[in-house]
Amino acid sequence: MRIGELARRTGVSERSLRYYGTQGLLTADRTPGGHRDYPEGAVDRVIRIQEFYAAGLASAKIAELLPCVRDADGGPSEIATPRLVGDLSMERDRIDRKIDELRRSREVLDDVIATAAGETANGAEPPSCSPSAGSTRAAALSPPAPAAAPAGGRPMPPRP
Repeated sequence: MRIGELARRTGVSERSLRYYGTQGLLTADRTPGGHRDYPEGAVDRVIRIQEFYAAGLASAKIAELLPCVRDADGGPSEIATPRLVGDLSMERDRIDRKIDELRRSREVLDDVIATAAGETANGAEPPSCSPSAGSTRAAALSPPAPAAAPAGGRPMPPRP
């Protein structure tokens, strides 16, 4: 199958598929005209690569893991080793840490959203955070006034 069809069937750009090839993640034969010719199993391989990328793995780690994983179902291949279990466990732990960080970030955002929506603990209206609310900083961020016209001429454009 040609690269365009593989891209269409997997939802991955042709550019990404070429990148996967340069990283050793995806292989293709070449036609006599020099075009890439992917086997049917490339669809499953690309899906597996995308799953690993979505999990936050880098290309080098994916290249190490792919030979130990079956493309069709993601299960361990016949050449999988105990090292695969260790590597995947470390990656899972890293993902768990990232999930915890994201949850904490979401909690902070929830608090800010609740406050901005007027849901303060005492029911009072929260202070405005818009720069035009009498802030001297708002004036400092305003665009400069047009320059005065020189004697008998047109105004000078503001300097960048």
